[in-house]
Amino acid sequence: MTVRLVRQAASLLLSYPDADWPATLDLVAGSLAGARGPAPAALARFCADVADVPPLELGARYVATFDRDRRRTLHLTYYTDGDTRARGARLAGMKALYRRHGWNHEDAELPDFLPVMLEFAARVPDAGSELLAAHRPGLELLRLALRDAGSGYEAVIGAVCSTLPGASPRDREAARALARSGPPTETVGVEGHRR
Repeated sequence: MTVRLVRQAASLLLSYPDADWPATLDLVAGSLAGARGPAPAALARFCADVADVPPLELGARYVATFDRDRRRTLHLTYYTDGDTRARGARLAGMKALYRRHGWNHEDAELPDFLPVMLEFAARVPDAGSELLAAHRPGLELLRLALRDAGSGYEAVIGAVCSTLPGASPRDREAARALARSGPPTETVGVEGHRR
């Protein structure tokens, strides 16, 4: 149950802090109050750290953190597919996965938006765990980029990573390789491209 709680709490904490943010934050903090373990404790600390930050200020931080730097995007297929056509196929596959498990994702966000993936993982733990594990290198890259930026959101991503099986050398290797090379880019159809 703690894994599902961490994933649902992280889903809410990684969503844009809109007008309902204070109520959402209270709900998450209250849900975490009785939970034990390092991941719930990290999320509770994050809640305490942002509790007195006005929603407009936190919204500006959120945009600066996640919307202005590709290394810190919450759209996880970007880490594996970048801006390529392969990303479209992966997004369609994620939507199909959600539907197969009875979850009709009607959100305005793409299915690879981490809060959407986390909500799915909280509702459908087995398939959700597999989905998150498949994107572990991207999650780890995001966590490291947030750490480098000195962002408090690192604690939230770290809590999510802790719900997955321990990092294997292959995951770390994949994260390092992706960090060195960056996400793939599409050059077909770009003016000036030569074969």
